[in-house]
Amino acid sequence: MRIAVVGPTHPYKGGIAQHTTRLAHELSREGHDVYVESWRRQYPALLYPGELTVPDDEPEIPVFPRVLRRLSWNRPWTWWEAGRRLRRADVVILVVASTVQILPYLPVVGMLRGRVRTVALMHNVLPHEGRLGDRTLVSALLGAVDDVLVHSPEQHDLARRLTDTPLTTAVLPSNLGDLEAAAPRPRRSLDEPLRVLSFGLVRPYKGVDLLVEAAGQVPQVHLTVAGEFWSPEADLWDVARRAGAADRLTVRNGYVPTGELHELFAESDIVALTYRSVTGSGNIKLAFELGRPVIATQVGALAEEIRGRYGVVAERPAVPEIVAALRQACEPDVYNSMAEAIGSYPRGDYLREWSEYVRVIGSMLDGDRAR
Repeated sequence: MRIAVVGPTHPYKGGIAQHTTRLAHELSREGHDVYVESWRRQYPALLYPGELTVPDDEPEIPVFPRVLRRLSWNRPWTWWEAGRRLRRADVVILVVASTVQILPYLPVVGMLRGRVRTVALMHNVLPHEGRLGDRTLVSALLGAVDDVLVHSPEQHDLARRLTDTPLTTAVLPSNLGDLEAAAPRPRRSLDEPLRVLSFGLVRPYKGVDLLVEAAGQVPQVHLTVAGEFWSPEADLWDVARRAGAADRLTVRNGYVPTGELHELFAESDIVALTYRSVTGSGNIKLAFELGRPVIATQVGALAEEIRGRYGVVAERPAVPEIVAALRQACEPDVYNSMAEAIGSYPRGDYLREWSEYVRVIGSMLDGDRAR
């Protein structure tokens, strides 16, 4: 089968670009004729204030060999050119990383209708931090394609409220391959420092400010925030100073390359995901794979993934509840029980995970066409 995957790949960085690249590799491994139609410009710089790419000679995962990087969000002629090229495919998988990309995708899907089967691969059905018109754009795209692929039951339910297009749910596999887990350090006393890591983009929905404020009330907590800031770093330091946590806060502002993840997580005891809102998070699986329990707020599917064994849950994304979760994690009996459970976490063979993911996609494509 001739399959075109439309989405970000190297030199773009981050989980969605890694996923697009892995998907192309694994579809090709299954014997399909695959190429990637990628972006020269994904979206306005205003929407992503951080660095978009890694150096050309420093790919995070093996580069897929068949890639065209010609699409541009602000050059409509590139949309039409892509549409003409994509007519040669049997299936086109559109990776949706931002609603801005839906504007180019809609005319492309229109050009392919009746000729090529189209799939919208939704990493998030709606953005974490929505804007006016997002729901309308997403509904239009989901209604135009032949199939929709999502990664959780919650996302399935959300998409169902926006479209009657056939939906398929597949468990999101790891992008980074088999990861070496570092054994957690056992806690021997309540007063021993608890090294808490907040990892990833620092954006309002991530609730890092809530975590810093809560840390001020738990003196055992030594907090590291590692990731790109989408707001001034000084704002977080202001929160830390007001909360009395500035002397226990370390900030590593900037993208953390894949090769440095193991060391970063090994230097922590527990990973904090104190999100205000979220559907799912690749970071929770990354923490488990790297041998670290998690403190998470009860939003999206995070609490379900912890399942009472691999971390503690703050009942709400609010400072008092996060304080309670941090204090619970400081208890040696609680922490050591979580650490022991993480030691037996069923770390998957990522090739098997990807094989199952591609099998689900294949089953979706083997079904009758919806339109």
